[in-house]
Amino acid sequence: MESGVLADTSFLISLVKPAEANHATAVSYYKACIEKQVPMYLSTIAASEFAMRQSVLDLELRNFIVLPFNIDHAMKAGHLWNALTRDDKDSKAVVKDDLKLIAQCACEGIGHVLTGDERTLAKHLRQLASSGATHTKPVLLAKGFDEAWFNNGQAGLLPA
Repeated sequence: MESGVLADTSFLISLVKPAEANHATAVSYYKACIEKQVPMYLSTIAASEFAMRQSVLDLELRNFIVLPFNIDHAMKAGHLWNALTRDDKDSKAVVKDDLKLIAQCACEGIGHVLTGDERTLAKHLRQLASSGATHTKPVLLAKGFDEAWFNNGQAGLLPA
């Protein structure tokens, strides 16, 4: 995770809401990023989605690098839209916001997205990676905390 991680909306919700199923995993990744000095990016796209239900000020913003959505991100998002094969059941609005996040990662060299969204965001990341359009990978909260993400995929030899 040397190039940093982007926090998506589902990660942010899991982080601040103890009742969420992935809360403990989100907290573990959050603390590990701080401890290992992995840059955590907060897209203004994810911040706006989060703000629809809860104040962004509830997040510990000092631990995030706020990433505005800029013209280079917009151009990349358009390119990714054309490279994507979209399922008809996917919401166009959700896909557009996911592609904006993926475009930010591609433009900024962010290697991973912390997410609880396997149904759309992770699916699109995988599809675009398989076509070579991006190299960003999802870190799925539902799979639990995995130290290997901080060691270039290398798992420890001894149990923790």
